[in-house]
Amino acid sequence: MTSQTTIDTAGSGDRAPAALPEQPPASGLRGHPWFTLITVAVGVMMVALDGTIVAIANPAIQKDLGATFAQVQWITNGYFLALAVSLITAGKLGDRFGHRQTFLIGVVGFAAASGAIGLSDSIGLVVTFRVFQGLFGALLMPAALGLLRATFPAEKLNMAIGIWGMVIGASTAGGPILGGVLVQHVSWQSVFFINVPVGATALILGVVMLLDHRAENAPRSFDLPGIALLSGAMFCLVWALIKAPSWGWGDGRTWTFIAASVLGFALFSFWETRVKEPLIPLGLFRSVPLSAGVVLMVLMAIAFMGGLFFVTFYLQNVHGMDPVDAGLHLLPLTGMMIVGSPLAGAAITKLGPRIPLAGGMAATAIAMYGMSTLKADTGSALMSLWFALLGLGLAPVMVGATEVIVGNAPMELSGVAGGLQQAAMQIGGSLGTAVLGAVMASKVDSDLPGNWAGAGLPKLTDAQLAQASEAVQVGVAPVAKGTPAEIAAKISDVAHDTFISGMSLASLVAAGVAAVAILVALFTKRGVNAGADAGVGHI
Repeated sequence: MTSQTTIDTAGSGDRAPAALPEQPPASGLRGHPWFTLITVAVGVMMVALDGTIVAIANPAIQKDLGATFAQVQWITNGYFLALAVSLITAGKLGDRFGHRQTFLIGVVGFAAASGAIGLSDSIGLVVTFRVFQGLFGALLMPAALGLLRATFPAEKLNMAIGIWGMVIGASTAGGPILGGVLVQHVSWQSVFFINVPVGATALILGVVMLLDHRAENAPRSFDLPGIALLSGAMFCLVWALIKAPSWGWGDGRTWTFIAASVLGFALFSFWETRVKEPLIPLGLFRSVPLSAGVVLMVLMAIAFMGGLFFVTFYLQNVHGMDPVDAGLHLLPLTGMMIVGSPLAGAAITKLGPRIPLAGGMAATAIAMYGMSTLKADTGSALMSLWFALLGLGLAPVMVGATEVIVGNAPMELSGVAGGLQQAAMQIGGSLGTAVLGAVMASKVDSDLPGNWAGAGLPKLTDAQLAQASEAVQVGVAPVAKGTPAEIAAKISDVAHDTFISGMSLASLVAAGVAAVAILVALFTKRGVNAGADAGVGHI
């Protein structure tokens, strides 16, 4: 079976269909689709786990290395910034040099950077190597999708992406649990050292099992100006989203970087129409399903990551759970993603993506509405119901939108398509955290003075009120040492009620975003280019 290109990616009407050249036939382990899936799943698990496991280690890192709060923030921001800016370019590298080689380099680099962080004795080194983790993670993730796309035939690709999504969902949600155990019983360094044996396993499996696939029309040159323009535009956008919570959405610096991002994307789009081998052929976006898939991934990430951001504070700071217990309470979400992802893959294969994607976003919207009803005394059973429904809704979207993006791109651009999918999710998550964070902050600032006065608490100065508001935005009660127990209880009640009012509004906004995504899902359809070349192993 040979993949046919139906998108005129170069802008000329006579481009020949993209086909894979003759590949060495898969024999034994090497190139077998399911062994390929196992291999890339191990590497992807390492990166997905790292996205959440590190958050649990941040307080211990801060204490051990004597870091400031701003420096600790850069442990996350540095990683995310490097990852988001590099993903599409990294996907292009895989298209040019082969996804097998790019995947293996990403695995080795990510594991080596992780080990270096564990050996670091200063916050500066930790942040530096976290940036390297982001860069190598960007190489690894699109390459994994490119390998799946090249190895699995169309009728099995959805199931493969379903299992791939299951691994990402389980690793992401399991990070806080594993991180809590390691930090509590071993050390914060162990959170990073664990990636070394996982990376070594992925490397050995990759050398033995992965077969390289290169499309006949794979790019032969690099669009260096395009890379510079896109990277600059992505940097300005992500930087604005990272800094907006501290600068403020009305601050001139925030809008300067947003304007620079818009200008960068405009210049990038203009340049891509002039270069012979563009970084992202704009003809890709003539495919309505592919464009809808990218938009859907952004909207899904806004609703999911933005909404879930506050749930961790709710569980730990309002309900008083430790990190491990909070992670265990999210197991219904994780479990439904694990169960739902392969089932979603099978349903999408049978029905096409439109109905499962629309249904998934509808379930997500209902779940986010349900989470807007949570109170300080809500029991675990009701929380679990909404978390499980959220996981059930996310599974078909994670699987289906990925297949729509990668499957509707030509084979020679599968790496770029994988980069688009990951970049859309990262930008959506950043947008969700920033926008819903602004909604939360606005609601807390609006309600806290009245709630504070209504409880008969001593009046605060403007400076004290600002400090109290920052604490309440993450569910922390601003109780000073030595405060009488009766007053402390009133402050806690006010703080938690005000936090919940903000979380409820943010969850309703997330539900609205998910509702809009239902309409976007109706524009998707099965990938017209999905499929692998003859010469892959039997499935």
